[in-house]
Amino acid sequence: MTQEIIRPRRLLPGGTIGIAAPASPFDQVLFGQGMAVMESRGYQTRCPDGVYARERYFAGGDRQRAELLGQLFTDPEVGAIICARGGFGSMRTLAHLDFDRIGQHPKVLVGFSDITALLNVLGDRCGLVGFHGPVVTSLAETEARTVGSFFDAIASERLVDMVAPDGRTLVPGSVTAPLAGGNLTTLCHLTGTPFSPAFAGKILLLEDINEAPYRIDRMLSQMRMAGCFDDVAGLVLGAFSGCGSEDDLSAIVEDIFGPMAVPILSGLEVGHGPVNLTVPIGLTATLDADGKRLFFHEPATVLV
Repeated sequence: MTQEIIRPRRLLPGGTIGIAAPASPFDQVLFGQGMAVMESRGYQTRCPDGVYARERYFAGGDRQRAELLGQLFTDPEVGAIICARGGFGSMRTLAHLDFDRIGQHPKVLVGFSDITALLNVLGDRCGLVGFHGPVVTSLAETEARTVGSFFDAIASERLVDMVAPDGRTLVPGSVTAPLAGGNLTTLCHLTGTPFSPAFAGKILLLEDINEAPYRIDRMLSQMRMAGCFDDVAGLVLGAFSGCGSEDDLSAIVEDIFGPMAVPILSGLEVGHGPVNLTVPIGLTATLDADGKRLFFHEPATVLV
């Protein structure tokens, strides 16, 4: 059931950013460099011991990763949470999360790729606005605009406003609705589970990396047949790096979504690309496909 939207508390100057590892293990060098980026801005970081755990291709056991995330939400000294890395594993923590506990302690949660599962499910179950943005390891090697967008979204009152000057208007029009979505592969794998996100009445954001065009088509076709896109309000595409040509992607998307007659814009700098701008998941935005723009009407965080 979709909850009332809760904007989390703003990260204050000098505040503490907690590190969660709900998915895969991470490169220690990149991790250290990403931590340094946050600390260079004057923020403290808190890295629980469990972050460094290893179990097969996960950063620890499923229950352990879920419990670590829950502890960060309830820790009164932690002002925001960023995930160490994506990869795989976030969906395996969902059955072990205490949604009531998290909903009573709403905080900024940032990540992308596999973290898409957490951002959308916490939105549906707790009403919490999440932040589709960098992880610690990606902060190490990203462009300045990614870093600036990250801190603007979680630590300032600026309104998130994105323009895709090189984007494509696949279907013209404008719509105002809450934003949902993120990584296509992760969302597709949630289909048919109790945690499959609800997209009806929402602007759907999709991005991915290293998926052949036929696989993109297969995932979108499956989700369409499962009813995932019924009554979607609009579609905005982020980066699809290594996923075939832009013409290939446009043809697939127009085939799947065209009959829905909703605004569609491609080319937003979100996801697995050189620039990964931070965007609030769950917050109401306006998609102006003709103007190649996605913008929000209120800050993504609040001062309490």
